[in-house]
Amino acid sequence: MRFKTPVAIIATGAIALGASACGGSDKKGDSSDAKPLAQIDQLTGATTAVKLDKGFVDALASLKVTPGAVGIARISSTGSAVFPITGGNVKYYKPGTVSPYVQGEIDHEGSGLSLKAGGTKVSLENFVVDPGKSVLTGKVVVNGKTAVPSAPLFTLDGSTLKPLSVKKSNNTGVLEGTTVKLSAPAAALLNKTFKIKALKPGLVIGIAKITVDLPKA
Repeated sequence: MRFKTPVAIIATGAIALGASACGGSDKKGDSSDAKPLAQIDQLTGATTAVKLDKGFVDALASLKVTPGAVGIARISSTGSAVFPITGGNVKYYKPGTVSPYVQGEIDHEGSGLSLKAGGTKVSLENFVVDPGKSVLTGKVVVNGKTAVPSAPLFTLDGSTLKPLSVKKSNNTGVLEGTTVKLSAPAAALLNKTFKIKALKPGLVIGIAKITVDLPKA
């Protein structure tokens, strides 16, 4: 069954990212027989923006590492890394019927975040958000060569999520507040690449803000 109203459609996205607070999981059942309460087969939207945390920016500055945008991403004047949403899908089941009760992915193809120090440049690209696992994966490129095709880069904590906001003036839905943190594998890889030890697992990268263009009623 699919949601039929624009507000309900974006609400599914809100549930998907909000479920990251608990991993979107439950111990009962699986999805083999259960029917989703809502389903979006072709996710559309505008952007996922991450307001870079001051602690993260200061840590990079102290290490003489400069962040930048990759591909169609951009760094705004207010210090947010902005990544266009390019596709994906989401299924939402009644909590307690399957595990995880939010399944799917949110794609950000052709964009990413770069980190550069001296002659070394690391690009984290093609982000994929998995709400059921509360993780964001992506490709790791070092000095123009793919180092890891797909790696868990960031973990997602939805306990800081704010209520969904629907803006009728420009027909968008906004979900803000999920905390993005550096994963253990990403911390280890970056430390090794830049020959440092300062980046720790769980380091707060920033706060996510997802803006989705709502379909016309």
